[in-house]
Amino acid sequence: MDTASQPVRFLPNATSQENPFTEKQSFNGALGISPAPPPTAAPRVRRRNRMITSCLECRRRKLKCDKSHPCANCTKNTRDCVFLAPALDSASQMKLTEIKEKMGSLERVLEQDVARNSTRQQSWKADPEGEQVDFAPEPEDEKNLEPTPLATADAVYDDDADDDLADLGFAMGRMRLSDRIGGFFRPKMVEEMSVSLNDDGSENRPQSHKSLSPEAHHPQYVTSPQYNEFLAPGPTYIAPSSSFFFSSGQSSASLINYLPSRIIANRLLGQYWLAVHPICRIVHRPSFQRRYDAFWADIEMGVEPTGSLQAVVFAALFSGIVSMSDSAVLMAFGTSKKDLVDNFQMGTETALGRANVIRTTKVETLQALVMYMIPLCRGEISRSHSALVGTALRIAECMGLHRDGTEYGFGPVEIHVRRLIWYHICFLDIRTCEAQGPRPHIRSDEFDTQFPLNIDDEELEALDPPTTSAPRWTDMTLTLIRMEANEMCRVVWVDRLKLEKKKISLTAVLGKIENFRKTMKDKYLHFINDNIPVQHLGRQICEIMTLRMHIMVLHRYHNSVSFQIPDRLRQIIISSGTEIMERAITIETSPALSPWAWYSSAIQQYHSALLLLMEIFAFPNRKEADRIWRCLDYVFEIPAHIPKDQRGRWVMTEVRDKMGIYIASRKVMAPSSMLERIGSQSTHSGSTTSVSPPISVGKVQQGNGDFAYGQPPGTIAQHTQRHEDFRPGAPAFSSSAPPAAMPVSDPPIQGDKTIDIDWHEWDKLFPPDSNPNCLA
Repeated sequence: MDTASQPVRFLPNATSQENPFTEKQSFNGALGISPAPPPTAAPRVRRRNRMITSCLECRRRKLKCDKSHPCANCTKNTRDCVFLAPALDSASQMKLTEIKEKMGSLERVLEQDVARNSTRQQSWKADPEGEQVDFAPEPEDEKNLEPTPLATADAVYDDDADDDLADLGFAMGRMRLSDRIGGFFRPKMVEEMSVSLNDDGSENRPQSHKSLSPEAHHPQYVTSPQYNEFLAPGPTYIAPSSSFFFSSGQSSASLINYLPSRIIANRLLGQYWLAVHPICRIVHRPSFQRRYDAFWADIEMGVEPTGSLQAVVFAALFSGIVSMSDSAVLMAFGTSKKDLVDNFQMGTETALGRANVIRTTKVETLQALVMYMIPLCRGEISRSHSALVGTALRIAECMGLHRDGTEYGFGPVEIHVRRLIWYHICFLDIRTCEAQGPRPHIRSDEFDTQFPLNIDDEELEALDPPTTSAPRWTDMTLTLIRMEANEMCRVVWVDRLKLEKKKISLTAVLGKIENFRKTMKDKYLHFINDNIPVQHLGRQICEIMTLRMHIMVLHRYHNSVSFQIPDRLRQIIISSGTEIMERAITIETSPALSPWAWYSSAIQQYHSALLLLMEIFAFPNRKEADRIWRCLDYVFEIPAHIPKDQRGRWVMTEVRDKMGIYIASRKVMAPSSMLERIGSQSTHSGSTTSVSPPISVGKVQQGNGDFAYGQPPGTIAQHTQRHEDFRPGAPAFSSSAPPAAMPVSDPPIQGDKTIDIDWHEWDKLFPPDSNPNCLA
């Protein structure tokens, strides 16, 4: 088996005393992305010291020696026939053993070099970016699988699009959906879901839905209150302002216009330490507290604080007020939350403008900018947020934050703060990329900033500050969990592109993910005390961020239009997606975790609910159906009067109709290659244009060549055995789901085609006992 098709193994977890490499080097090395792995001693070849009776020439040439002196072979070839003495002293014996070991090492190196050259010539090629790419031969039943062509990384819009409409998508219960789902652009989502529902958008729809028919998908309808309700930004949306970027730094607005009394400021700072600092740690608390006291000392003396100090203080107060609920703000301050949020946002932006944030070289000013973006970049993210994050990234790189502070001789606190700022920018890069695309700007090989140490803030100011991480829960542990999981998401994001180009196997990607999950469990989760709320929150976030990597990789194969997906993969999608939603709901509803619920939408956005909705709509008798529906009821806020057997169709119809209005208003354009693959809109209306794609699980190929998502499973059972585990000898899948309501034409089955999976390695990663193959 080619080494590239095997999952990369993580090194066992160890404290820093046991591992001489830094945190980030260990992380990257574990993923197989380190430029140079740490040197390891070659295994020693042990040889038996038996008595040698053949002459040295026959032994070297591996000929049978007759043991005469000289022997027949040496006599025939006129060579010197030399025998070893019958007994050697200890020194000679040691010398002989050393020679044998050297010969064995040379032989082994030569064999490896020959094998490596042969493999490289036959099955390895160089990536244009300098990476080695796995082009090992694939089995016949794995060559034709490809991700769905209905999703692409890049979005294009017509010039006549409505720019007055917010690019936030639409609200569907607690979820926010747009034309980009799971980081991929889906311009044909309406057509996909229409075929799934076996619905043309008008005749087969309940009367309550006909007002949202595709015929009404026109920007002029967006002005009506009915559409504004779900297209309007949600209550947590905060739009950034561009005024402080283009200000001259000499704003006429006075700081006093936005600054509250010190009593109110202290109350907001206390809220910051409670609700923001544990989950979004970007300051060193002792040093920031001193800066805060210096800020008020200047105010009391009538001296205006520096622009950078103003900015970072206002950013902290802004984050504090955003993290409070409406009722808590009204009770504590006697005014609405919106008024205070607007006040402190304007104060922060004014202070950033005075600090010349665009051309700053002060870490404190950049720290204030990133702190300002933390409450902005959560669940609802527009393109303006993405542009703001890109600006912050360029400023950070110009200031050298992508280089570790140890290279420049900074002190422990300065190194710590620089690392915090950089990795928060890394998180914002991934978050805005998921929401607005197209891909992350930060590359793992373009920075060497290390993860912060897992220590308490006070330890950094000790006489002898620690230089290694502590193997316990500290002030930094929760933030480190988020940082390391986010960097793994960056690796998975790159690997998804490699999967499309067949540069890496699916087994290798899933192997990375599963080994990362095991590493995080060994490194952090074993010392979590769930009775302590912040540590319990750390467990929930760690599980959510690691499980969602399965969805990141597999969701495009779940609705592949080419070939069926094995049951093992479907079960991973179902179990991971369900657990993600359950843990996310726990964060939002648990009273013990309520201080941090305000930030939950930055961790996940419930998009896996849409995937599970299609799955449960197609196969309502899943054994996880009750768990899934409890989550879907919460996420989509399904009205109580909807009959249980119609909930799935109701939600899918609502999503389809609202998506149609949003896409039509945005004037979304599908790439020509997509239209060529699936047929243009005229195909739906009976055009002579035809396509004939193979079927896929969870979808049915209709007689006109359309793709049906979520059809009842009996529709294809008459043609082929559904959802088989495609390994030899695996049990067939059976379901008690009801038969289809609508017959379909015979699909062109061409044999079981599946994903590039090494099932031997798969059983190591996901043991069959812990991940049963029974789906219903």
